[in-house]
Amino acid sequence: MADEEYSLIEALQMLAHERKIDEFYIIERLEDSLARSYERILDLDHDARVTIDRQTGKIYVYELVPVGEPEIQVDPETGLEEHIYSEFEERDVTPADISRIAAQNAKSVISSIVRDAARKSIYEEFSDRVGDLITGTVLQGTQDFTIIKIRDGVEAELPHYDTKRNPAERNERPSNEHYRHNQRLKVLIIDVRDPSGEQTRARGEQSRPTIIVSRTHPDLIRRLFEIEVPEIYDGIVEIKSIAREPGARSKVAVASREPNLDPVGACVGPKGSRVRMVVEELRNERVDVIQWSDDPATYVANALSPARVSHVSIDPENNYATVIVPDDQLSLAIGKEGQNARLAARLTGWHIDIKSASFQGEPLEGDESLIDDDEAFDDDFCIYVSEDGTRCRNHAREGSRYCGVHAGCDEG
Repeated sequence: MADEEYSLIEALQMLAHERKIDEFYIIERLEDSLARSYERILDLDHDARVTIDRQTGKIYVYELVPVGEPEIQVDPETGLEEHIYSEFEERDVTPADISRIAAQNAKSVISSIVRDAARKSIYEEFSDRVGDLITGTVLQGTQDFTIIKIRDGVEAELPHYDTKRNPAERNERPSNEHYRHNQRLKVLIIDVRDPSGEQTRARGEQSRPTIIVSRTHPDLIRRLFEIEVPEIYDGIVEIKSIAREPGARSKVAVASREPNLDPVGACVGPKGSRVRMVVEELRNERVDVIQWSDDPATYVANALSPARVSHVSIDPENNYATVIVPDDQLSLAIGKEGQNARLAARLTGWHIDIKSASFQGEPLEGDESLIDDDEAFDDDFCIYVSEDGTRCRNHAREGSRYCGVHAGCDEG
């Protein structure tokens, strides 16, 4: 029996070392679990306590027999009286075949302890790493998620639920991406669930990964640029805003803290080498890098790149930007199914209304021109446009954009 007891403690020590789990934590959990088992096996009238000698592995079972006068407490919900004892006498009830019984229960108990401890260890390690970019290997995939191996013993979950079927779930995989076994992926950590938390228990995820990763989050692009662009990593160039439609197209607004450094050029790199690496990692998702500006009109115009903008009117009170583009730039400014305009609006935070030069209507008061007037209109002519979309044919007065003949055309 002594050899069996010693082999148990030795096995626990080896397991703790192998799994990098505190040895005493495992023993304490085993003691608690065995105490519940022996209460049932020995049919005890009172609670039991189990101790395992840390050196020899010898197991002792005690029945906790209450002594003295109990304190009577009334349950406020049921109204029933409870007898609460503060003192107990430990009665040794260790059975003769204690080692055999312990060995029968230890396997499942230890497996549960190892799983719980491993989940706890992963949570403690990764809970502060939300937002970090990591590289993993695809292990397996199902209809709803892909399992990514981060390292030995640590796995993450990449959800790609059908949001029409499960509206409450998230889709963290771009629609154009499908993964194969052993494929290496860069993913962004977006959530680390507490293995003992209510959310995890409610979802029944005790045996599933607690690290949730994404390939659709905008910050994935931010982290990829930090890797490829030293100026961003060093803080010289700052990513101000990101708008993304995963798998299709993204816009990234950048600014430089050094006046003589072109932030767009730094991000694009020589012959496009830097942005190309980001695009390749995103499986050829198109990435537009534009210059951020503290001037809203300029920022909106830049955001609509590659379309060429003639004029932007800003209504700060309603957060509204009216954009005039040459006729041949209208479809480019709007983009396929409105994608370019939609991303520009998300990037800038402005509601954007795009009109062609032929149908722009009367200019709003306080218009701000983004380019010289002679680039948008003929240099010598008034830029007034009537309500029916007809542009004035009069020459502008010297030093003005208007002729001064029409009502509402008296600038200068």
